[in-house]
Amino acid sequence: MVHLIAQNLAPIMFAALILFLLLGYPVAFALAANGLVFFALAVELAPFAPESITLSWPLLQALPDRVLGTMSNEVLLAIPFFTFMGLILERSGMAEDLLDTIGQLFGTIRGGLGYAVIFVGALLAATTGVVAASVISMGLISLPIMLRYGYDRRVASGVIAASGTLAQIIPPSLVLIVMADQLGRSVGDMYEGAFLPGILLAGAYALYIFVVGLFSPKAAPGLPVDAIGHKEPGGQRGVWQLSVMVLFSAVVAWWVMSQTGIRAGADFVILTICIATVIALICALMNRYLGARHLGLNAAVTLGAVGLYAYFRQDGHVTASLLMEMVAAGAVYGFVAGCAERFLGLRLVSAMAQQVTFVMVPPLLLIFLVLGTIFIGVATPTEGGAMGALGAVILAAGKRAADRMPSRFNREILVQATYATARLSAFVLFILIGARVFSLTFYGVNGHLWVEHLMTALPGGEVGFLILVNVLVFFLAFFLDYFELAFIVIPLLAPVANAMGIDLVWFGVMLAVNMQTSFMHPPFGFALFFLRSVAPKTAYRDRVTGRVMEPVTSGQIYWGAVPFVLIQLAMVAVVIAFPGLVTHYKAGAVQIDPAAVQGTFDQLQMPLGEDENLDLPGLQGLGGNNN
Repeated sequence: MVHLIAQNLAPIMFAALILFLLLGYPVAFALAANGLVFFALAVELAPFAPESITLSWPLLQALPDRVLGTMSNEVLLAIPFFTFMGLILERSGMAEDLLDTIGQLFGTIRGGLGYAVIFVGALLAATTGVVAASVISMGLISLPIMLRYGYDRRVASGVIAASGTLAQIIPPSLVLIVMADQLGRSVGDMYEGAFLPGILLAGAYALYIFVVGLFSPKAAPGLPVDAIGHKEPGGQRGVWQLSVMVLFSAVVAWWVMSQTGIRAGADFVILTICIATVIALICALMNRYLGARHLGLNAAVTLGAVGLYAYFRQDGHVTASLLMEMVAAGAVYGFVAGCAERFLGLRLVSAMAQQVTFVMVPPLLLIFLVLGTIFIGVATPTEGGAMGALGAVILAAGKRAADRMPSRFNREILVQATYATARLSAFVLFILIGARVFSLTFYGVNGHLWVEHLMTALPGGEVGFLILVNVLVFFLAFFLDYFELAFIVIPLLAPVANAMGIDLVWFGVMLAVNMQTSFMHPPFGFALFFLRSVAPKTAYRDRVTGRVMEPVTSGQIYWGAVPFVLIQLAMVAVVIAFPGLVTHYKAGAVQIDPAAVQGTFDQLQMPLGEDENLDLPGLQGLGGNNN
């Protein structure tokens, strides 16, 4: 019996961990306790264990180094930065303004509020990276509105919970930071690889709402006409003016980008969106503060911007020239719009266009500040997170000044966000320290070899491995959240995937999409818990219509999540079938030709004497010797 236990410590240790987790013990302490207990057991059973297991008590001295190494990991600094940024933005009222404005924009279209929730969920995901903030914000703001206008409770609750989970896959996702750290890959590569799958997943959610609106109009109706705001004096909604301004901004942005040498990829998309938003903002500002009322001043600004553009262009000031291109384009549009309104009575910048621009541009610019600087290589993810945190504080303070509302962004909100950030960061750090203790023993008893042999012996090779891994992660997600999965499962699977030649960034993004289901299914679907905490539990009277509304039951929330869990699993299959959705991140990497490198070394082998040649291997050995 003793020999059997000594020779199977790795599977026994893994089973004991699962047992502790199912009993409800905190993950960090379950990991550390298992590691220490089995370390002592392995040392005592060393005479009966295989010769490859050489654990001894002095090896415990490596634990302080592991803990200090975890605490000094600069990559993990991005977690508190992005968490703080998301909490500040969630409390600044940005989500409320976005949902109201985008809901008004979709108007009477079937499922319009559902589209608005998905769009805002994706936008919040790209600015906050925190699932709880997104789900709670949209649950508080959009759920009463959707119920007011007759949305099916399952559809409404499902789309809110699922849109909130986009914060896990759309950068700057916290789980992608942890995943990159565990896989030993660049956070920037993980972000760039997850960009397209995240956008496609949001599009799949929108497609589902379209199908629901097509076959069951009563489940996802459009807004009634009298609920539409931001209208023109004649009663028109002004959507075509917005479309013209967006098209103009996009065309000019594409033309500006065509001069930079960047032709494709996430860099091109992010920078084009940023330039287009700046141009649209200038168009709206010129029309609001100058417009038809001050055509002379408008014309002066336009001529000045065009003149400065020509000057900088001629003298070769590239950055200033690009900036003045954007200013000149916005000024020209504002001048044309002012002339059209004064002389033709035609408004080219409607109230809806201005509202959408002023509400959407700040978060879009914040996205560029964070993701754009990371993608183009100006900042590391930690530096991008720091800039995002500072940008969120500035944005929230500016919103308070613009709204003149003392309840927006005060000292209490800042303290609450700081406290919540510290709590989440401590939670992550303690799990990671516990994982380090567990891995010290697990690797010492050859657990990594046991997992590798188990996985490589599966039928079907790489495909069989990917199927089993995804099934395993899906079912473990019933009991573990994404942090726990990332710290426990990923370190065991990554060496096997690497040995099989699987791209680890693609592997990590695929598992990140799969891990989204941990938020969406019972018994520990945290997105469902977050929504349950803010959804009405009893009948209430709607403050607008005065009607008595029925509560939202837990069963409706759970059933509403089922279609979106299936969509997430389908996206896992899409990522497996089309790896190029993720591996496009390699397009900008420098390609090294081994043959060319060898040829260069061969040319360097010059004769030193009659019988002496330059010994490159010998020199390399000397270069690696510090003595």
